[in-house]
Amino acid sequence: MRDLVLAARLDISESLRARWFILYALIFGGLVVVLFMFGVTESRIMGFTGLSRLLIAYIQMCMAILPVFVLITTVRSVAGDREAGVFEYLLSLPVPLFAWFWGKSIGRFMVVFLPVFGAMILAALWGLVRGLDVPWEAVGFYGLLLVSLAWCFLGIGMLVSSLARSVDVAQGTAFMVWLVLLLFLDLILLGVMTRGQMPPETIIAISLINPMQVFRTAAMLLFDPELMLLGPAAYVILDAFGRIGYMVFSIVYPLLLGTACAAAGYGVFRRGDLP
Repeated sequence: MRDLVLAARLDISESLRARWFILYALIFGGLVVVLFMFGVTESRIMGFTGLSRLLIAYIQMCMAILPVFVLITTVRSVAGDREAGVFEYLLSLPVPLFAWFWGKSIGRFMVVFLPVFGAMILAALWGLVRGLDVPWEAVGFYGLLLVSLAWCFLGIGMLVSSLARSVDVAQGTAFMVWLVLLLFLDLILLGVMTRGQMPPETIIAISLINPMQVFRTAAMLLFDPELMLLGPAAYVILDAFGRIGYMVFSIVYPLLLGTACAAAGYGVFRRGDLP
């Protein structure tokens, strides 16, 4: 455990010195500032106003930005050390491979998650200062969703980083993974499968394999309990899971997927040809 903590601290310290982290933190902090500046809290859409409206806009932006940032930065973890030639030094230290790999994973998760969650908490605190009603239930649920989404794509990134032999290949693969998941959100995927006359249950089940689709649908539940925005697909989802059941699924499934991908990446890393 001590070795794992040391590896996590090392990765955190390296990330905090990197330029991408400054840009990353400024983007999500800037999103909240911009949303306040443009009066999102004073607008009303579908009966939602105040901080609820800001959280809805913020979480939708996170769905598009967070996965690609996590992937692009995480794939450098193993592939970057391999390409830079520092494996011999790092792995010659008295640190088990398990502690080194999972320490880097946990450290990178802390780095990518805390700025996103911190920006949302700052928005809630600023809302309290301005006298706005803070939907703490939504803040808590969205926080758990961000944990699951960040961990899911971090696990995918660690797997890609373990498989790739160079940073360029790793980043290109990570971008393609994000692009495929983004393109195959519900509208495109459902349209393609509907033309094939597949059963609705099968179509919905396949679409929910996509963690971005799971996140997007769960983010709708707090302001659209009937999922009217999804149309007929909502009946299949709510009949199969129920509202509470789907909220639990939307948190547990990405966590399990990310853990499975990270474990597969560790298996590849451990059996690989280390220097």
